[in-house]
Amino acid sequence: MTISTENTHSQNHATNKLLNGPKDARFVQTVRRSLNPLYYLDSNYQRYGDIFISQSSIFPHQVIISNPQAIQEIFTADSKLFKSGTVNHITLPLVGSSSLLLLDGARHLQQRKLLMPPFHGERMKAYGQIIRNTTEKVINNWTPGKSVIAQSTMQQISLEVILHTVFGLSEGERYQQIQQLMINMFSLFNNPLNATFLFIKSLQKDLGAWSPWGGFLRQRQRLDDLLYQEIRERKTQSEPLGEDILSLLISARDEAGQPMSDVELRDELMTILFGGHETTATALAWALYWIHYIPEVREKLLQELNSIDLENCDPAEITKLPYLNAVCCETLRIYPILFFTFPRLVQAPMQLMGYNIPKGMVLSPCIYLVHHRPDIYPEPKLFKPERFLERQFSPYEYLPFGGANRRCIGTAFAMFEMKLVLAKVLSRYSLELAENSPVMPVRRGVTMAPAGGVRLVVKGRI
Repeated sequence: MTISTENTHSQNHATNKLLNGPKDARFVQTVRRSLNPLYYLDSNYQRYGDIFISQSSIFPHQVIISNPQAIQEIFTADSKLFKSGTVNHITLPLVGSSSLLLLDGARHLQQRKLLMPPFHGERMKAYGQIIRNTTEKVINNWTPGKSVIAQSTMQQISLEVILHTVFGLSEGERYQQIQQLMINMFSLFNNPLNATFLFIKSLQKDLGAWSPWGGFLRQRQRLDDLLYQEIRERKTQSEPLGEDILSLLISARDEAGQPMSDVELRDELMTILFGGHETTATALAWALYWIHYIPEVREKLLQELNSIDLENCDPAEITKLPYLNAVCCETLRIYPILFFTFPRLVQAPMQLMGYNIPKGMVLSPCIYLVHHRPDIYPEPKLFKPERFLERQFSPYEYLPFGGANRRCIGTAFAMFEMKLVLAKVLSRYSLELAENSPVMPVRRGVTMAPAGGVRLVVKGRI
């Protein structure tokens, strides 16, 4: 592709503008993006502006976009102009080819309709008590004077919540096995070096049980065996199906009256387990870091939480607290869990902000760079929840869960869980950071988590 030397942040409509971007070899860019994505994105934004071309082993020709007007054009365009499932192959080893994440067109729309109901409306009320009880159980043994790692504790809570809501399981041998395998599988990609196995396909070789990829494949096979056992038993049980997500999916039917196959059920379960566990735990760990790193934020939040009867109120009342909502929103702004929305593979030549985008190019709106635009978020590197009390942001300026037909179906559930867990933890214990120093994000699988997991010292019970 032709490269120009254009270097500007303002992208006004013009004709035949030429895409510019870093000239390093594809493999070099892949390694830089994998090991230090913040520097890669920030430096290229400063040099090439809010629409630039990038190359990597995942996407040979990728346009990284942080211009809200361009993102609006992409999100409001006919979805048939793009394919997303076929280029989201980074998640294939984790979720399987029948996952919502890897589907396009009519099949994607159909699966999305089947998966939406469990995450909205009345169902959420039932999940509220599960979230509160699980949080209470996990943090109940915290001891004053001892320290806890926020990331691992929040992971325990989010995993138990998702297993309970997805399977209706909260105890028993299979529950324990699934829980342990989930922990083992995701911990394989905890460090930035191992995470590169997900991004560089040539590294995905089974060199035995002790190799990173070989270990992952064996863990995945054991988890698959348990999931298929659970699906088969649930389908053949005599008693009525429950209110958990698996039961709802088993009883769901498409327009032709057909149920989901066992493979489709397995892949969607993995999608929910993968998408609703690690991401929420990481967001909660970041929130606890910021709340305790900035004393005024903690004081304001505690004041608001003390204004209602947390123990006896309806969970929905907690989720409506404005400052708690602002803290959660700012947490997801400053270090979004995923740095990009779904990639969109262009199916026919198109115009975007005066650029000619050829067929075969991948468009990648960058959540992180949009959230760090100083023209939208003054002093973007500072944690300031008040931004979300002072103004409303459009879905093209604030997009932690992606957008359009690829927006995360678990958005409402994730925010609901974040708020209820934070309210329970902060109203139960007085905490402080073990080290009051800045924490940087590191790659953890496909997410960006706080380095060290955020160590907190338990000062006492409240």
